[in-house]
Amino acid sequence: MIAQGESAPAFEAKTGAGAELSLTGLLARGPLVLFFYPKDFTPG
Repeated sequence: MIAQGESAPAFEAKTGAGAELSLTGLLARGPLVLFFYPKDFTPG
């Protein structure tokens, strides 16, 4: 679990269009804000 104020762990993912994303690549473009929220239609 990530606490508020902690750095996000490195990750890689594919977009819906199949492009590769990584935290390192996104940060290379400049400051980044990530939002996390509970899975849709679940309590929390």
